[in-house]
Amino acid sequence: MFITNPDFLAEFGFALTTSFWMILGIAGIFAIYLLFSAFFAFLNGLLTKGKEAKGFGSLKTVTFGDESAVVANRIASVLGVLTIFFLWGIATESRLLPFSLPGPFTGDSQFEYMARNAAGETDTGTVYFRVYSRDQEVERLEVEDNSPGFAKDDAVTILERRSAIVRAQNNDDGGKEDGYTITEINGQPVEADDVVNIEGAEVLFTKRGSFSVRPNQGMTMEALFLPPPEKVWATFLDLNANGYQGVSLWENVFWSLARVVIGFGLGCLFGIPLGYAMGLTGWLRGWFDPIVEFMRPVPPLALIPLVIIWFGIGEQGKISLLFLAALWIMTIAARSGVSGVNISKVHAAYSLGASKTQVLTRVIIPNSLPDIFTGARVAMGVCWGTVVAAELVAAEKGVGKMIIAASKFQLTDIVIVGIVIIGIIGFGIEVLMRMIEKRLIPWKGRG
Repeated sequence: MFITNPDFLAEFGFALTTSFWMILGIAGIFAIYLLFSAFFAFLNGLLTKGKEAKGFGSLKTVTFGDESAVVANRIASVLGVLTIFFLWGIATESRLLPFSLPGPFTGDSQFEYMARNAAGETDTGTVYFRVYSRDQEVERLEVEDNSPGFAKDDAVTILERRSAIVRAQNNDDGGKEDGYTITEINGQPVEADDVVNIEGAEVLFTKRGSFSVRPNQGMTMEALFLPPPEKVWATFLDLNANGYQGVSLWENVFWSLARVVIGFGLGCLFGIPLGYAMGLTGWLRGWFDPIVEFMRPVPPLALIPLVIIWFGIGEQGKISLLFLAALWIMTIAARSGVSGVNISKVHAAYSLGASKTQVLTRVIIPNSLPDIFTGARVAMGVCWGTVVAAELVAAEKGVGKMIIAASKFQLTDIVIVGIVIIGIIGFGIEVLMRMIEKRLIPWKGRG
């Protein structure tokens, strides 16, 4: 059994350990964000103390537990977004802020080492290193060593957040002879895999007898992983003016939006009637239930190979993938909406002489609309998340294609621009759907 395999146990243990540290990291970030929220909530409470509450929720005697009485505080929304940008700026040494977390070490530093040669003699050499930033023109560091001993000075130039190997044995006289060894770094005795902290860096003494110089990385994020906000904004302006790989930014946006809307629309067109049918007839529920429950947990990404085989690499394949992403969500939402209709309303309609058609159009559909709109918002979010994968299928245009192409060249700023555009459009669609829901279903949450 693979469960008793030592390699499997080691890999699984590593996965659990990694997950544990991820949980701690996520919890720490979330805690910091909540601390900001608590601070601003306290300030808001002081500023609004004694002022009369307004709105529909203020008219209710019971608000805790009543979803209809909970309305998003717009001040909190604005402050929440600003806090995210504030933390982003601090973590990336943004020039928009007057301060940030400690950054990586840059500048010149050095350390000494003591070596013993094959004859048993000892001598001291010095390693000089210069650490430079990406946006800095650096002059390579060089030294001239005229010392009479066998240990010769070394010099190395290192990019910030990177490391460099210094092989003192290659430079020292007799360094490749048997018996040559390094015994101390800055007066501290060392053996293989020992680490010595020095000014601006740490030095790992490797098993091969070399020095791995690792400059201090600070507490900020490297631009390769997360560029500062002003860099992302400059990239957006450049994409807006010049496009990317011969396609304008807004043409990419149009094609992604068109695919999402068509795929989502098809999912609603077929999913909602199917959900109603499953919620109203036992035969159709039994007929389709195994298919729906089987396909529901299958992620759209797993269907990409089949979509390519069945529909090819044209638009049909991409739209089909988005259609399948929305279909099952809308089916379950419509079925749930029918199941959640208050049976007393159905009984009351029948007692007043309503036909099945009238019960469907006047009772079931209006009361199931809240669940359908909730499912539609979820489905739209899933479609936007799937469009990146859908545009893996040989797309030439689209925000997802732009993100994927940029990621291959580690252009993180372009990737973030694409993600932000998808998020803003998705948020805009969410707001639009909420407005439609508020217009069409004013009774939601009110009995």
